[in-house]
Amino acid sequence: MLNYNGELLNEKEALLSANNRAFKYGDGLFETIKTTKTKVIFWEDHYFRLMASMRMLRMRIPMSFTLEFLEQEILKTVATQNDAAFYRVRLTICRKDGGFYTPETNEIDFLIEATPLNHEIKREYAIDVYKDFYNYSGLLSNVKTTNRMLNTLASIFAKDNNLDNCVLINENKGVVEVANGNIFILIDKTVKTPSLTEGCIKGIIRKKVIEIIQKNPEYSIEETTISPFEIQKADEVFITNAVIGIQPVTQYKKKNFNTVFSEKITQSLRLLEITAS
Repeated sequence: MLNYNGELLNEKEALLSANNRAFKYGDGLFETIKTTKTKVIFWEDHYFRLMASMRMLRMRIPMSFTLEFLEQEILKTVATQNDAAFYRVRLTICRKDGGFYTPETNEIDFLIEATPLNHEIKREYAIDVYKDFYNYSGLLSNVKTTNRMLNTLASIFAKDNNLDNCVLINENKGVVEVANGNIFILIDKTVKTPSLTEGCIKGIIRKKVIEIIQKNPEYSIEETTISPFEIQKADEVFITNAVIGIQPVTQYKKKNFNTVFSEKITQSLRLLEITAS
């Protein structure tokens, strides 16, 4: 079942008109969220990122859009699914139909989709740089809008070249993220990840990993500019997103990496998932 503006509908029912603004103009944004049947994991972080993104895109936030309301709508949707340990939820927000580039209204519709999550961390994981197009730096790139053409093309490139993922770069040739998440590299005792000004998504798990490392006196964390060449010099590389958590990278070009540090961070993240309210 799908949840469209609070109403549960069969997946085969027509939901979107030909004038849907997310379809026509990419005039929407979304959150990808990991849940159980009874808990939305890191929900407060997702909610406040969603609210900030809607304000940035000048969408009118309904008075009903409280933390509690959206959480219950998510769990209501998840309850219609077959039993599983975890679920992948996508919450999409778009402006209501009408207008051309200039919308007729800033009021919104929302759609919640839920599917059982069967993702497994891969033991071998190869990445390389995608160079055909850039992910431009700037604050708009921090928002998860429904325009993901660059991510789609990079994913096709990865599949065509027997890769598991691709590194996206910006107009300054700096590392931004990978096609489906944020990226971290470990060099000695320093962990680096692209700063938000490089154009990366303001990832929820990115935030959690930074917090974990900040509490570890053995390591330092830097949000900074990273060149693709620095990835080859790293001791470890890993990627993060809300669904997979942490995926260690084992190969970049001809360089192979170990996964000791990323596995430790994974354990800390799992503990946070359990204890988070």
